[in-house]
Amino acid sequence: MRQTDCAMTPQTTPTTPTPPETLVVQATRIACDGGEGALGHPRVWLTIVPEVGHVDCPYCGRHYVAGGDAAAH
Repeated sequence: MRQTDCAMTPQTTPTTPTPPETLVVQATRIACDGGEGALGHPRVWLTIVPEVGHVDCPYCGRHYVAGGDAAAH
C-alpha cells in the first residue's frame, strides 16, 4: 500500500454554481441591474417577446418570466 502525505496534497472541494434567479414579472419590458446595488451590473432593458414568454439577462443570467397580464399579451 502506498502512503501519501496529506499535508502535501491540495484539497479541492467541488462547488456548485448558484443557479440564476427566476422572477415572474407583470410587464414585457423590464430593466435589470443585477439587484446588488453597487455590486450589480449596468442597467439593461430587456423585452419579453410574447411568443417566447421569457428572457434572460446577458449580464447576471436572471431569468424573467411573463406572468399575469404580461403573459396574456
